[in-house]
Amino acid sequence: MAADLSQIVKAYDVRGVVPDQWDESLAALFGAAFAQVTGAAAIVVGHDMRPSSPGLTRAFARGAAERGVDVTEIGLCSTDQLYYASGALNLPGAMFTASHNPARYNGIKMCRAGAAPVGQDTGLAEIRELVEGWLESGAPEPAAEPGTLTTRETLNDYAEHLRSLVDLTSVRPLKVVVDAGNGMGGHTVPTVFVGLPLTLVPMYFELDGTFPNHEANPLDPANLVDLQKRVPAVGADLGIAFDGDADRCFVVDEHGDPVSPSAITALVAARELARNGGSGTVIHNLITSRTVPEVVRENGGTPARTRVGHSFIKAEMARTGAIFGGEHSAHYYFKDFWNADTGMLAALHVLAALGGQDGPLSALVAQYDRYAGSGEINSTVADQASRLAAIRAAYENRADVTLDDLDGLTVSAPDWWFNVRPSNTEPLLRLNAEAKDEATMTKIRDEALTIIRS
Repeated sequence: MAADLSQIVKAYDVRGVVPDQWDESLAALFGAAFAQVTGAAAIVVGHDMRPSSPGLTRAFARGAAERGVDVTEIGLCSTDQLYYASGALNLPGAMFTASHNPARYNGIKMCRAGAAPVGQDTGLAEIRELVEGWLESGAPEPAAEPGTLTTRETLNDYAEHLRSLVDLTSVRPLKVVVDAGNGMGGHTVPTVFVGLPLTLVPMYFELDGTFPNHEANPLDPANLVDLQKRVPAVGADLGIAFDGDADRCFVVDEHGDPVSPSAITALVAARELARNGGSGTVIHNLITSRTVPEVVRENGGTPARTRVGHSFIKAEMARTGAIFGGEHSAHYYFKDFWNADTGMLAALHVLAALGGQDGPLSALVAQYDRYAGSGEINSTVADQASRLAAIRAAYENRADVTLDDLDGLTVSAPDWWFNVRPSNTEPLLRLNAEAKDEATMTKIRDEALTIIRS
């Protein structure tokens, strides 16, 4: 097919519409390129429940095997289950998923051995260059001796490993509603939760990559509505929602009210610090609530601030030896999980924290939710640079205000802050604001939006 790889090779992965933008023939070339760039003798591959995933995965595996690489196929899995396999088997891995995107999309998340990320600066650009060359000149010659294709079951080992990283012995009986959104959570949750004192109320556990009930993107409030209604209706202690490939988890309390991912980050950070003797570095991105570094310091840890994006978090995790990292997008990273992100492990921490005391979840998380936040607000602009310059001009001479350029522009004062980041792929500016109270946050948010949209 005639493919424009600039449209599907993103900063961290491959993602596009099937078959319009890519297909199995292109997947085979990606498999060959992945084999060449990693230089590995063996790799592991897995896929989600999308209709196109099995065929794309097998084509990728075939492309790698034709280069002489042995391929272990683990079949249906969550993204963090693929990371587990990459770590436990010490093999480069490829996960076929488009996460929360609509059904017509699919993609590839790739990693080196030990779940080390593959992004633009760590191999993805080289993979794209090889594939583009082969699209013009033809596929590479097969190796003299092709690699093997074998299957392996990893779900039980993955579940056992996760449970070994959280003390679940004191969990009291809990009723939990889980919305899998017809994604891979429906595959992994029953095995991970087995043996725990939980009454599980499943929602949309049927694996269906057409997403018949709602999009598998809990970051959009519209997709949490069913869970929010169900939790109080059945008298549950909490609700958990997973995205399509089940690497992110979102939590609602006993009233059905969403719990901020920053509050979950702070809660898990406190638990991981306690588990590591009350010391360690915790990574947080710059749009995470100020609560997170405060809680980290209060629990003896060292907070480290980084840019938004999993490649930055993972790089900083590796550089600093951090024990945990969290993003406001509900990605949670653990040193004991090869620095990779796993929403399921974060969910187990929430269950252990709630089940280890007698109060409701709303009271437990209140100590980790100290500020009023705006959430992310996107604005379409004609010129990102000029709007950022206008914000800088409006605030740079104000007393008690500091500016920094780590990722976009962050404007900070003692009682509030906001960050404005340009999108890399769309003419958008993304605003996140936080303040000591709702009135201050609203004032600062609206001030910033007026400048952005003027």
